[in-house]
Amino acid sequence: MEEIYKEYSKLVYNYLFSLTNDIELSEELMQETFYSAIKNIDKFNYTCKISVWLCQIAKNKYIDEVRKSKKTEIISLDDNINEYIKDILIDVESKMILEEQEKIVYKILNKYDEEIRKLFYMRIKLNLTFKEISQILGRSEEWARVTFFRIKIKIKEELENEK
Repeated sequence: MEEIYKEYSKLVYNYLFSLTNDIELSEELMQETFYSAIKNIDKFNYTCKISVWLCQIAKNKYIDEVRKSKKTEIISLDDNINEYIKDILIDVESKMILEEQEKIVYKILNKYDEEIRKLFYMRIKLNLTFKEISQILGRSEEWARVTFFRIKIKIKEELENEK
């Protein structure tokens, strides 16, 4: 199981972070995910990749967490200051341009339902295959491909209209 953890922990963490936008919560849920996987490894039936199975467990852990606490996180001032200091050390101008473009893309994505946003994020940020995405979302691989292609075109069109 240690080898599985080494190979998939980053993927599971990134997936959880895409859901939570919280470093500590993502780490905690990742640990719970692997604990659950260890306890239930005998139930893994090899009908999907182990990465997909782990992401499904992670998704369930996240859903459980959301049900437990339905409150909004407030980012502390200290976190904002630390991020600001890091940003100064990086090429601020190019980072700002990239962040602005990313904000526009996410603003456009917010017009679509959660499933579409998840599809887009898993493909772009997590580099998951359409097959893996379809298994996680419980949809067909063809749906994932076609939907991603259509959303990509719509985003491109809206970005061109923003200029």
